[in-house]
Amino acid sequence: MNDRADRRLAEDRTGRILGRHRALVGMIHVPALPGTPRSDSSLDEIIARTTADAEILIQSGFDALIIENMHDLPYLKREVGPEIIASMTVVAKTLRQMTDRPLGIQILAGANKAAIAVAHAAGCQFIRAEGFAFSSVADEGLLETADAAPLLRYRRNIGADDIAIFADACKKHSAHAITSDLSFDEHVEALEFMGADGAIVTGTATGKPVDGGDLQVATRCSSLPILVGSGVDRDSVADLLGTADAVIVGSATKEDGEWSRPVDAGEAETLVQAARTAHA
Repeated sequence: MNDRADRRLAEDRTGRILGRHRALVGMIHVPALPGTPRSDSSLDEIIARTTADAEILIQSGFDALIIENMHDLPYLKREVGPEIIASMTVVAKTLRQMTDRPLGIQILAGANKAAIAVAHAAGCQFIRAEGFAFSSVADEGLLETADAAPLLRYRRNIGADDIAIFADACKKHSAHAITSDLSFDEHVEALEFMGADGAIVTGTATGKPVDGGDLQVATRCSSLPILVGSGVDRDSVADLLGTADAVIVGSATKEDGEWSRPVDAGEAETLVQAARTAHA
């Protein structure tokens, strides 16, 4: 298959999962959940905050939404408690009832089975998975076992094959010395070989821009949808969507550009306008 055919396949896959090619995916950072060190809100208050953010993103024109428990610092590695899974399910189900747009789940850190379970229970379309292929060292410790094999078997066992898995290539907030002899294209190719439904390219941390070379490499070496997963803002979104199939936007839609703040309607609308003006 030639490169152009590969990208047409990626465009079609993006449209099926996210509703359109060059999709804008709005990130909702769920307030700290019960039992975590920073938790200071009731579940009702958490739902009110997330639905308010979701409503702004929807009204601004985002094509899809994803919820993530980023406020649950510091993160547990792979396994989170039933209180986290239950809370995320309630939040996701609430958002599912307010919109029919594609909805995704990420549960930190690398709790990919939990994310699949929540997505399946709440009627979501995709998850974001860390540690899908290869080992890395993150702030929560060594992710020594790649999650692809157990995760795909779990997805099949619970009848959730319709839920797409977007997997990070070289997970951000991590060191990759263990795999330093692998090129970036080999990381992306491995995601496709191991059964991911899309590859996410990021900078080194939340809000950090991607390396343009990495993004170009990813689109050349894979027929998967390529998503940008960090550092997207009003100034870069048009250029990024000229190469990537979709972008996940968090910090740039928030008050003062801070990921921990609520979504700001003006910032969200400005970013959507910048994207649509360039790619109608």
